[in-house]
Amino acid sequence: MCGISGYYSFHKSISSTNILEMNQAIKHRGPDDEGFWLYDHEQGISFSGNDSTPKIKEQFPVLQKRSSYIALGFRRLSIVDLSEKGHQPMLSENEQVIITFNGEIYNFKKLRKELEVLGHSFRSNSDTEVILKGYQEWGNSTFAKLDGMFAICIVDLTNKKLILARDRVGMKPLFYYQSEEGLVWASEIKALLKNEFVKPEINWNGVYTNFLFQTTLAPQTCFQDILSLEPASLMTVDLSDQKITKEKFWTLPSPSVKNIPEEEAARKIDEMLSESISEQLYADVPVAVMMSGGIDSTLIASKSKPFNPDVNTYTISYPFSEEEVKNASLAAQHFGVSHDIKEVSDDEALEQLKENIQHFEEPYSSFEVLINAAKYAHDKDFKVVLSGNGADELFAGYSHTLKLNRWLLMRNFNFVKSFIFTKDKFSQRVKNYFSQDDMFDFFRQGQISMMPSEVKNLFHTSIFKNINTDLSGYHASESKSYSGYFEYDMKYSLSSHHVFRDDLSAMKYSVEFRYPYLSNNLINYVASLPENIRFNGSKNKPLLRKTAEKYLPESVLNMPKKGFSFPVHYFIKNEKRVRDFIVENLDSLKKRNFFNAAVIDEWWNHQEHEYDWVKIWQLVTFELWYQKYFEK
Repeated sequence: MCGISGYYSFHKSISSTNILEMNQAIKHRGPDDEGFWLYDHEQGISFSGNDSTPKIKEQFPVLQKRSSYIALGFRRLSIVDLSEKGHQPMLSENEQVIITFNGEIYNFKKLRKELEVLGHSFRSNSDTEVILKGYQEWGNSTFAKLDGMFAICIVDLTNKKLILARDRVGMKPLFYYQSEEGLVWASEIKALLKNEFVKPEINWNGVYTNFLFQTTLAPQTCFQDILSLEPASLMTVDLSDQKITKEKFWTLPSPSVKNIPEEEAARKIDEMLSESISEQLYADVPVAVMMSGGIDSTLIASKSKPFNPDVNTYTISYPFSEEEVKNASLAAQHFGVSHDIKEVSDDEALEQLKENIQHFEEPYSSFEVLINAAKYAHDKDFKVVLSGNGADELFAGYSHTLKLNRWLLMRNFNFVKSFIFTKDKFSQRVKNYFSQDDMFDFFRQGQISMMPSEVKNLFHTSIFKNINTDLSGYHASESKSYSGYFEYDMKYSLSSHHVFRDDLSAMKYSVEFRYPYLSNNLINYVASLPENIRFNGSKNKPLLRKTAEKYLPESVLNMPKKGFSFPVHYFIKNEKRVRDFIVENLDSLKKRNFFNAAVIDEWWNHQEHEYDWVKIWQLVTFELWYQKYFEK
C-alpha cells in the first residue's frame, strides 16, 4: 500500500525536479521509504530519495537534479515483506521491466506457486515481485488474475511500452494527465499538479456531475484534462510513436445462475467471505477491524476471530451514533473480541476542518468521519484496517433501492412534468421526480444532492451554456430491473465515490483500508445470482442478512440502514463557528461570479427540507477546493 507517480515526456528530456516534487506531494501515502527510476538516452538508472531507508541510500545514489524522458516515483507504506527487498521501483533481473505498484494482492501466494512451477525464482516475499514475474510470464493477462486492489505502472523496455492498470472496482486511485507534451500519472491529483506540463483549470463538466451526484463521475475529475483511469482498465503507451490505447480486462457479470435456493447462496457467500477475510488479514504489521455497528463490518469482525483470535476491533463514536456504538459493543462482547471506542468530540470533528476538506481534491457534501477513523488507527499503530465498505453496493443496501419498484411503475406517468409550471420548491421537487426517465436518473435521485434545475439556476449563464448537460455517455446497460441499478451502484457509488474517499481518508494518515466484500470471487458470484434473492423490494441486504443470521445478535441484524458520517446538519444548527465558517466561505464564493449570488443566499437563508444543508456544504467545499488548487 503506497503511492506512485510518474511521467513520460514525448519530445524532450525534462528536469527530475518534477518527479521529486510529485513524490513529495504524496509523502503521506508512504512514509517508510521512497525510490525513483529515470530513463534517458536509452539508459535506465535507479535512485534513492531523501526519505529512503539507509540501506537503500547505500544501494542507490540520492536523486539530484538531472533530466529524463521517463521518470517513476514511489512512496512506500510497508505492509508485506518489510525488508528492503520490497523496495520500488522494482526491476526485473535483466532490468528491462520496471514496476511501481500501489495496493495489495491477496492471492499473490497462489500466483507465486504457479510461477515457481513455471521456473521462476523469487528474491523477496512481496506481492510486487509476483506481479512483475507474472507480467513477464503472462503479459497483460496478468491483471485479470490479480485478486486485490491495485494501481500499477509497468515500463517494458523490451517491447517498448508503458502500461497503467487499475483494479476491477477502482479500490486504488490512479489519475493521469495527457497532452501533446506527454503523459503524467499519480495516485493523487495533488501530485499531478506538481508537474510542469500540468496547469490547473476547472473542468465545469466535472463540477456539474459533482453537484448532481455528490461525486465527480469517472473518468472525469473537476480538473480540466485530468482523468481517472477507469476500473478494470489498462492504458498502454507505445514508446516508439506515443500511441495510446485502452482496454478493459474485466466486466461485471450478468445474472446467470437459475433457481438457486437462498440458503445455498447464503452458504456459498459465507464460504467466500471467510476465504476473503483470511487472505486480507495477512500482513506483517498489526491489523484491526473497524466496526460501525451495522451488519457489514460487524460480520467481518465476527468471522475474523477464527483466523486471528487476537484481532482488534474499534468503533468511532460521534453525535447521534449512540445506537451504532451500543450495537458494536454488544456484538464484540457476543463473539469475544477486543473492542475499543474512540469518541470524537465536536472539537475534534471540527479540528483541521479546512485542511481535511481540501485533502479530497474536489467538492464534497459531508464531514468525512473516516479521516478520524484512520487517525485513530494510526495513533494505535494499526497500519491495516478491514472495512465493511462495498457490502451496500454488492447486496442492495441503500434505502433508495427499496423505491425502485415504485419508480418503475410511476415512470409511466412522467408525462405530467410537462404540466407543472409553478416554480415553488414543492412543485420543483415533483417535477424532478417525474423527470427520472432512465435508471441513471433514478440512481442520481438517490444521491441526495442538487437537482438538475437547481444546478442550472445556480450557475451563471456564461458558464452553464458551455457545460455538457447530456450525461448519456455515463449510462450503463439501462436494464429496467435491479440489475440496472446494481451496475450504477458498483460503477459510481462504489468506484467513483466510496472507495475513492476511503483511500484518501486512510492514506492521509498512512493507513491501509481493506475490503473483504470486494474479492473477485465474491463479486462474480453475487453478480451472477438471480435478482429475486439479492433484492426483494422490502428489506435492504436480504441475502447478506441471511448469511449473517448465525453470527450476529438480533439488534445488529434488525438495525435500520444509516450512513457512516458526521451529521453536518447538527453542526450547522448547533455550532456558531460552523455557521460563521459557512458564511465566510459563501461570501468569498459569491465574489468569484461563478454562481448566482441570489440563489446561494436563498439556499442559505431558507433551509426547509431535511437535506437542504447538502447543497450549502457542496458550495462551501467548492470554495475551499478552489482556494487550495487555483489560488496562488
